[in-house]
Amino acid sequence: MPISRWAEWPARESLSRIGVPRSRIAVDVLLLSGLATWAVSSAYTSDVFRGWRAVLPVLGLMICVVAVLGFHRTTTDNRLSVSLALLTVLAALGWAGYWAGASITAAVLWITVSALAVERLPIVFGLVTGLLMAGSFSMLLGDVLGTVITAAGMLLGGCTLRQDAEARGAGFRLLAQERAARRAEAVSAALAERARIAREIHDVLAHSLSAQLVHLEAARIQIERGPEGPFRDQILERVVAARGMAREGLAETRQALSALRGEMVPVEDYLREIAAEDGAETVVAGERRPLPAEASQAVRRVAQEALTNARKHAPGARVRMTFAYEEGGVTLEVRNWGTTASGGELGASGSGYGLLGMRERAELLGGALEAGPEGEGFMVRLRVQA
Repeated sequence: MPISRWAEWPARESLSRIGVPRSRIAVDVLLLSGLATWAVSSAYTSDVFRGWRAVLPVLGLMICVVAVLGFHRTTTDNRLSVSLALLTVLAALGWAGYWAGASITAAVLWITVSALAVERLPIVFGLVTGLLMAGSFSMLLGDVLGTVITAAGMLLGGCTLRQDAEARGAGFRLLAQERAARRAEAVSAALAERARIAREIHDVLAHSLSAQLVHLEAARIQIERGPEGPFRDQILERVVAARGMAREGLAETRQALSALRGEMVPVEDYLREIAAEDGAETVVAGERRPLPAEASQAVRRVAQEALTNARKHAPGARVRMTFAYEEGGVTLEVRNWGTTASGGELGASGSGYGLLGMRERAELLGGALEAGPEGEGFMVRLRVQA
């Protein structure tokens, strides 16, 4: 074994009670209770604790219980000095019992100290503590052979407990590694499925929208070359609008594909991009930080819908988009003002579900959406947790 291993603590899984069957815990409790009962009863039968001294064995038992429980916690936290101090308290109680004449009580305490040290401390400290307890037994037994046999038994018992705990800890580490591997496989499978879906969307929808753009552009050119008149202007307006919607649909499809592939641009960059296309102002406040995918998508969709509504219902209005990082969330605010124009047929073409859909999206994320007239314009404000 490398020298460095002698000073290493057992694994945390070995020091904790995680995974220990209840039956095993019950056996340990019964064993410790039996040792405690034996030690206290032996102290009383030694006929040295009379009068006011009769409370000393019970008081010593209470101190031992506190010390053992504290030793379990401090060794789990790998606090060596405190752990050794608690073992010293137990050993000192054993010496006190020995000098008082309660030899069996002293023996029980020294055996407990040795077993605990070898089981839960770094090996070098456990062995040294076990040998020190063996030296105490040499005074108690007065027999070299008996002392050697007792010391060997204490060390072997502690080593057996230590190996049992380490085997259990190794099993839990393997189980944790297996669970981590399964989670990684699940994530990999999800990413592969998302990539497949993205390819399907790209092959079907993106290609279809691209083809529509080509045909609409060709139709626009043909219409522009035709004879002028109100009818031509109406058809041209419809074709141009359809071309714009197809272009927006293609852009949104590409955004969705990027989201599926995990390649989304930062939300503030996206907001600046779509605002520039509509001639809107953009203000970003707060310290930039990564956002959860759901919150980022909600901000993007609400911004798209708000800009679309402003273009449809208030053409020519000034639009300002403000995005702010706040404590515990983000806020998006889209305002328009400064127009008396009506959206006409284009403004009446909406389904009426835009604001409802935005509000539902916000509520699903534990946020809120406000929308309504404000001054001479209209305001949409979204806040989501992130």
